[in-house]
Amino acid sequence: MPLILPANLPAIEALRKENIYAIDEKGDANNGVRPIKIAVLNLMPLKLMTELDLLRLLSNTPLTVKVDLIETATHVCKNTPREHMLAFYKHFDDIKGERYDGLIVTGAPVEKLDFEAVDYWEELSEIFDWAKANETATLYLCWAALAGLYYYYGIPKQIYDSKISGVFKHRVLDKLNPIFRGFDDEFFVPHSRFCGVSRDDVMQRPELKIISEGDESGVYMVMANNGKEIYITGHSEYSANTLDFEYHRDLAKGINPKVPVNYYEDNDPSKRVIVLWRGHANLLFTNWLNYFVNPSSPYSNKQQ
Repeated sequence: MPLILPANLPAIEALRKENIYAIDEKGDANNGVRPIKIAVLNLMPLKLMTELDLLRLLSNTPLTVKVDLIETATHVCKNTPREHMLAFYKHFDDIKGERYDGLIVTGAPVEKLDFEAVDYWEELSEIFDWAKANETATLYLCWAALAGLYYYYGIPKQIYDSKISGVFKHRVLDKLNPIFRGFDDEFFVPHSRFCGVSRDDVMQRPELKIISEGDESGVYMVMANNGKEIYITGHSEYSANTLDFEYHRDLAKGINPKVPVNYYEDNDPSKRVIVLWRGHANLLFTNWLNYFVNPSSPYSNKQQ
C-alpha cells in the first residue's frame, strides 16, 4: 500500500525511483479505507535528507500511511530552503486539533545545550503534552529520546568526552515484545551523539523498561505507557551514507572527528561503507506501525 505525502514533495520522485509506492495527497489512494496518520516533527537541520530516510522505512508495510511533516514555529531552519518548508511543512498550531495514530520526533544537533536553553523547548514541551494527552504512539529518536525521558521522567542526560559515532551491536532484552518480531538476538544500529542516559537512572523509574542495549552504546531502546512511548537513542533510520556525510562534514569544519566504527570496510574511510543495519531498521518501523500505531492491532494495549 502507498505512502500518502504532501503534494509535489521532492521525496516522492526519489522514492518512486526506489520502487516505493508513494503518491501525493491529491491522489485517491485509500480506496475508502482510512489511512494510518503519522506526524513527523523534523528537528534535523537537513530536512530533505531526514525526510527521505524516514519515508523509506514507513513505506515497508501493508498499511496505507499518510504523513504530515511538522516544523517548530519558534525556530527557523537555516539549512533547508525556506520555500521547501513553506510548501511542505505545517506548524503545531495547524495540526494540534487533529488526531494522529503516530508521531515521530527526530533528533537535533543541540545535544550539548541544556534542554531549557533550546530555543523551541517551550513549544516542544507543548507537543510532548499533546502527544501524551492524545495517547498518540510516539517514537522519540536520538536527542528527542533524551528530551522526552527528561521532560516526562526527569532523567538527566550525560554528556560524553567524545562523540559516539559508528555502527554498534545491541541485544534484545524482551524477546516477546512485538517491536522485536523477526529480530535476531543481536543487531546493529548507527549512533551519532555526544550524550546519552544512565542505565541506573532509567532503572529507577518503574514506568520505564529498557528493552534493548549495547555494551558500547549503552541504553538503546526504552518503552513506557503500554508502548505508546518508545525512546530510541540511535539512528536506525539513517541511510547508508548519512554517517559518511557527517564524518566528512566534521572533517571540513576542522573538528578532527573519530572514524565511525564498524562502518567503513577495514575501518578505512577511503573504502566502501558496509551496511549492517538495514534489515533491523525496516523491521523496527514496520513493527511499530503494525503493532503500536495501527489502532486495530491486538497488541497495542498489552505491552508494558
